Amino acid sequence: GPVVSAALESLRSPGLPVTARIAPALAADLRGILAERPLREGVTVAGPFRLEVQRRRALYGSWYEFFARSEGAHFDPEHGWTSGTLRSAARSLDRIAQMGFDVAYLTPIHPIGTTFRKGRNNTLETQPGDPGSPYAIGSPAGGHDAIHPDLGTIEDFDAFVARAKELGLEVALDIALQCSPDHPWVQEHPEWFVVRADGTIAYAENPPKKYQDIYPLSFDTDYEGLYAAIRDVLEHWVAHGVTLFRVDNPHTKPVRFWEELLAEFAEKHPEVIFLAEAFTRPTMMHTLGKVGYHQSYTYFTWRESAEELQEYLEELVEAAPYMRPSFWPTTHDILTPYMSSGGRRAFVLRAILAATLVPTWGIYSGYELVEDVPRPGAQEQIDNEKYEYKPRDYAGALTRGESLEPLLGTLNRIRREHPALQTLTTIRFHEADDPQVLVFSKHLDADASGTGRPDTVLVVSLTAHDRDASTRLHLELDSLGVEGSFEVEDLLTGERFRWDREPFVILSAADRPAHVLRIVHPEES
Repeated sequence: GPVVSAALESLRSPGLPVTARIAPALAADLRGILAERPLREGVTVAGPFRLEVQRRRALYGSWYEFFARSEGAHFDPEHGWTSGTLRSAARSLDRIAQMGFDVAYLTPIHPIGTTFRKGRNNTLETQPGDPGSPYAIGSPAGGHDAIHPDLGTIEDFDAFVARAKELGLEVALDIALQCSPDHPWVQEHPEWFVVRADGTIAYAENPPKKYQDIYPLSFDTDYEGLYAAIRDVLEHWVAHGVTLFRVDNPHTKPVRFWEELLAEFAEKHPEVIFLAEAFTRPTMMHTLGKVGYHQSYTYFTWRESAEELQEYLEELVEAAPYMRPSFWPTTHDILTPYMSSGGRRAFVLRAILAATLVPTWGIYSGYELVEDVPRPGAQEQIDNEKYEYKPRDYAGALTRGESLEPLLGTLNRIRREHPALQTLTTIRFHEADDPQVLVFSKHLDADASGTGRPDTVLVVSLTAHDRDASTRLHLELDSLGVEGSFEVEDLLTGERFRWDREPFVILSAADRPAHVLRIVHPEES
């Protein structure tokens, strides 16, 4: 405008006195214009800046979580339970790989304490044969660098990792920095725990939950000693082929500890990825990302409506430079009322959303079988696998047509074949007349897709599991890389449709909860 032109003119006039030359550039009306429309070109910011480049798995991957002891466990009325082993668990890797998962994630495999051992459903009374929670780590058989004798030996673990690699899977290990009262550290290093006034060690609490069988660590007395011990544990597992760690409750440890440990691992083992299981306040979750965590669990589990999901994704995109989200519809600790009330429909719907909204998602074993019965008064499963063996009849469910394995396999294949779904920040939201329908797309042009052609995926999904929808959409065609009318292919069903800016869509919670569409670009049809 004329105000900007006048200011530029006077700045370029060497004949004017200095004050007259710069006065128009400092005038209030120009400041107002620039505040509204800041000049972005040619802005220089002091540097240089450090750029951290991590491997692809830090952004994109599909995780499958399971308890090694349940795989191959069996019950005999005469002798009771026999635990599954790392060898029997290795046989399950074929099924996991067939579904297209990238990461096999094991809950803790260490010796389990017997003092205050929890029984089924977290009761204080144990029955003979109750295996205890694998999170109550440590017994006379060893601590965090040992393997539970029931599961086998370090050679068995090496064979498990080798089989995973043959199948193209990586192994993630659960790291829970806490001890059972029987952990060797309790005797050797009482200074690593919180000692109460009466001389006893304080057990863990996460109100209203009490964990009498678990002692939290304290970093206050001998920070260096405890740091070295934990680092050595992680080094041990990395040496045995573990490339990812899912860290239990990292927000209950000092941030300084993670900052130092993650920096050391980034330097020594840049391939190793850390996932933070921090279901806590957003500030702490963001802080863990900023100090070096590669990925974080999220509130996806509790974000249900289209409005909540869109708002949450926009928040995550903003935090994308330092926090990469991982979406899990359920975990071994979490079964929301949405999941326990919606049956198969809820499980199908949430898997589709988790797998397409963000580049990293995961499921907990048993998801395929729609395990959805809550423990009364808790947002977790009844007969929680933390406290008992849970062998499952996956093959039978598949034969009977009850298993979600085919869906999970299809979702992972779609993710693998479509680079657009391996991105977070490309997400764009579109309007639907029905507010419970979520519409979003991800688009990469030919250069960015790595395939030599554009890749665009458009998802139109219900968000409630108990109602259908018939609605008109209002698509933002620019962000889809098309104009006028265009062809779409439903990647879940193989159907093709001709759409335009305002298609009419009918979705059914029972048999078509979502369209996951590939846009057929003119240059390929």
